Amino acid sequence: MSRRNRATKRPVKPDVKYNSRLVANFINKLMANGKKTLAAGIFYDALDLVEQRAKKPGIEIFEQAIKNATPLIEVRPRRVGGATYQIPLEVRPERRESLAIRWLVNSSRDRAGKSMAEKLAAEFIDAANNQGVTVKKREDTHRMAEANRAFAHYRW
Repeated sequence: MSRRNRATKRPVKPDVKYNSRLVANFINKLMANGKKTLAAGIFYDALDLVEQRAKKPGIEIFEQAIKNATPLIEVRPRRVGGATYQIPLEVRPERRESLAIRWLVNSSRDRAGKSMAEKLAAEFIDAANNQGVTVKKREDTHRMAEANRAFAHYRW
C-alpha cells in the first residue's frame, strides 16, 4: 500500500441497458478474466429468469436483494494494550454496497445449479425474500457486532 497519497476513486459508467451504476458495479464484480461482455450476458439472463419466476421487474428484485444484503454495522479488530478486541463500527456507504455485491456473487457461485445465470437468479430471489446465504451472512455480521457492543467505547 502506498504511503504517499490515497488512490483516487474512478467513476464507474452506468450500464447500457438499465443506466444504473449499481448494475455496472455488479457486472464488474461478476466479471472473471476481463470477460465483461460474458458477465453482462450472465447478469441480464439472470434478471430475465427472475422476471419469469417472480412475475415482477427483474431490476426491482435485484435492488431489493442488494438492499436486504447490505450490512449496516460490522466488527473491525483493534489492538488495545496487548489484546485484540472486535470493535463494532458503522459501515461506510461505498463499503456497504461493495460487501452486498461481493456476498451475492460469492454465494451464487457456491450454489448448486446448472448455469451461473440460474444460480444468480435464485440468489436474487432468495435475498429479495430475506432468505438465503447472503442474508444469513449479513445477519451473522450484525449478530457479531451486537455481541461485541461492550467494546464500542474503544472506537476512535
